[in-house]
Amino acid sequence: MRCGKPVGKEEQEFCRDCSRSHAPYEQGRSLWVHRVPVSSAIYRFKYKNKRYYGGIFAEEMAKSFGEQIHRWKIEEIIPVPLHPARQKMRGYNQAQILAEELGKIVDIPVHNQTLYRIQNTRPQKSLDDVQRSRNLKGAFAVSKQYGVKKNVLIIDDIYTTGSTIKKAAHMLKLGGAEKVYFLTVSIGQGL
Repeated sequence: MRCGKPVGKEEQEFCRDCSRSHAPYEQGRSLWVHRVPVSSAIYRFKYKNKRYYGGIFAEEMAKSFGEQIHRWKIEEIIPVPLHPARQKMRGYNQAQILAEELGKIVDIPVHNQTLYRIQNTRPQKSLDDVQRSRNLKGAFAVSKQYGVKKNVLIIDDIYTTGSTIKKAAHMLKLGGAEKVYFLTVSIGQGL
């Protein structure tokens, strides 16, 4: 199992998305499948200023995946960045809140300036798989000022098709990471 997305049959090793393309990350997990009430809670966290949800989600991540994080030998946690214009408009980056809260619980440093967004892309939620990938082309960069550790963990709120995580992981590997893992609050159903 690579991304943790539900599969149709027990003997199936990969979901539809993972079986169709190579992923630059080693493995990832999500707390829940993206459906009500989880989808509603994420919406409020992301767009309705319910920042304290980040602490609740991070606690659940630590309970469910804390041991896995340590087995992966994670050296730093990196949130998926927002473009500065979008962060200014929203007032915060929900992935950064999740990462910082999780980092405190599992005692792993969080670096929110290692990976940054250089393009203000369209929101992914209204795009299909191909459009999502094109939308993110050239969207991320890795800071030369901050060195990337060998084993890193990307944090985001939702994993739908994996386009965002894949692009971020690819850039982190170009920047020096050897192994990239991810955690999200929810994941698409994928069946």
